[in-house]
Amino acid sequence: MKQLEVQIMGQSYLLACPEGGEQRLLDAVERVDTAMCKIRDAGKVKARDRIAVLAALNLAFDVSDRGAAAMTAPVIVAAQVPPPAAVNGSGHEGDDPRLASLLQRLDGVLGGDGQLL
Repeated sequence: MKQLEVQIMGQSYLLACPEGGEQRLLDAVERVDTAMCKIRDAGKVKARDRIAVLAALNLAFDVSDRGAAAMTAPVIVAAQVPPPAAVNGSGHEGDDPRLASLLQRLDGVLGGDGQLL
């Protein structure tokens, strides 16, 4: 098992990585670092652990959303299927009332720390 030293939000981490998986790990580190820095730079959340949890939730939601879209998308070779309604930074949840309800509950739990998205 190979080890890589990476930086996430300015902090060094030594991570184990299977041979041949270096680029995938570096790509994942880049996504996590970008997500965490975006939350930190928004200025609403200060604690590193809360930033990490919010970034993890955002990334997991993105993965879940892509998986659901792939399962429900019709198989059409010549046309591109539009992406599902995404949550953007402005707080518009699209037409999914379940997502709106979840975000409302999370925002209530977070209280003064800021909003999830």
